Amino acid sequence: MLTDSLSRADHSLDRVQADSEGALPFILRAPVPGESWRDHADLIRRTVDSQLQTTGGVLFRDFAFRDAGDFEDFARSFGHELLTYDYASTPRTKLNSRVYTSTEYPAHQVIPLHNEQSYSLNWPMKIWFHCIQAAQAGGETPIADSRLVYQRIDPVIRQRFADKRLMYVRNYGNGLDLTWQQAFSTEDRNEVERFCRLSQIDFEWKDDGELRTRQICQAIAQHPVTGEWVWFNQAHLFHISNLPTALRETLVSIVGEEGVPRNVFYGDGSPIELDALEHVRDVLQRTQVSFPWQAGDALMLDNMLVAHGRSTFQGPRKVVVAMAEPAPAG
Repeated sequence: MLTDSLSRADHSLDRVQADSEGALPFILRAPVPGESWRDHADLIRRTVDSQLQTTGGVLFRDFAFRDAGDFEDFARSFGHELLTYDYASTPRTKLNSRVYTSTEYPAHQVIPLHNEQSYSLNWPMKIWFHCIQAAQAGGETPIADSRLVYQRIDPVIRQRFADKRLMYVRNYGNGLDLTWQQAFSTEDRNEVERFCRLSQIDFEWKDDGELRTRQICQAIAQHPVTGEWVWFNQAHLFHISNLPTALRETLVSIVGEEGVPRNVFYGDGSPIELDALEHVRDVLQRTQVSFPWQAGDALMLDNMLVAHGRSTFQGPRKVVVAMAEPAPAG
């Protein structure tokens, strides 16, 4: 059951009551529905200080947000400069200086659970979602406690992933995935190369002018504040087995397995066992929590403690995203 916190008239956090202590997400409702989040900034901040690193996520409900710019101010109010979406893996549209649409995949596609940019060595510690328009049906943003996922992964599989790490391979452009210009937010090859060198990403410019990158990254990670271990990778999402069978076979027939838009291997280049990936997907599915969006909702997650995804949906849907606080260099 979702935690449903109802604040009292005096806004005292110690009198906010929960239906189920520790449930994800912790829900904070506006004391007076429809009032601006700015009127309750102190309550909001104290709730986040109390809950974010224990529960992992806070859902703010019935607070008023004027527009995407107001949501950007909300995300900035927690004290960190918001991040740009560099080294992108999915299509998004930039709305404000630091606010983006959520991943613009077709409505019939599920986006599997993942921690934002866990396919890299650099990721945001905080991520916010704001529902401007809820879908007519579906369109939830499922979430899962990455600590529980870590605990539920078979210890043998978990140790193998941890020891070997992961190598993500990406082929950009050719009408199959993001172009390198979209992924790196630049038209300058020199800028791409500079970013790759700084980020420990191996790169090569292919004969057709397109880019291929390889990067070895973590499979698990330790939270820098809580010290807890989390499952922290996107192997199940990047692996070619995540594609529908017909699409996978078509892609391989056209570009070969080495040319597919994205794939992942163990860090030594050896293949990841399909049964291990299916086990990971099953654990993620069993651990996820889902709630229906309401227009005006805002969700704040500790990006290391909680993974997120997207369900299929019908009708118009608009959810926007902001990120902040680069993870400390490990």
